[in-house]
Amino acid sequence: MAKHKITKTEKRVLERLIFPEKFQDIMEETGLLQGELRDDLINLLSFGFVEAYERSGNKITLTSFYDTDNLQDFTFQATSKGLAEIKSH
Repeated sequence: MAKHKITKTEKRVLERLIFPEKFQDIMEETGLLQGELRDDLINLLSFGFVEAYERSGNKITLTSFYDTDNLQDFTFQATSKGLAEIKSH
C-alpha cells in the first residue's frame, strides 16, 4: 500500500489537532476557507490521521459517523498515526 503524502495545508491542519478542536477554530487558526478545510479534513479522516468527535455541551464523544456536508458540527483530533505523520516531516 502506498503511503499518502500529505499536502502543506493538510499538515497545517494536523499541526492544530494535537488537542480536540472545533471546525471553526481550525479554520481561524489555519486561515483556510471553509471548503478548503472541509476537503483537507475529509482526506485526513479517510487516511486515519484524524478522528471526528460529536460535542454535547462540554463533553465530546468519538464517532465513526460524520456528515461531510456539515463538518462544522464536529470536533477533530489527530490520531497517533496523524501525529507520527507530523513528526515524519
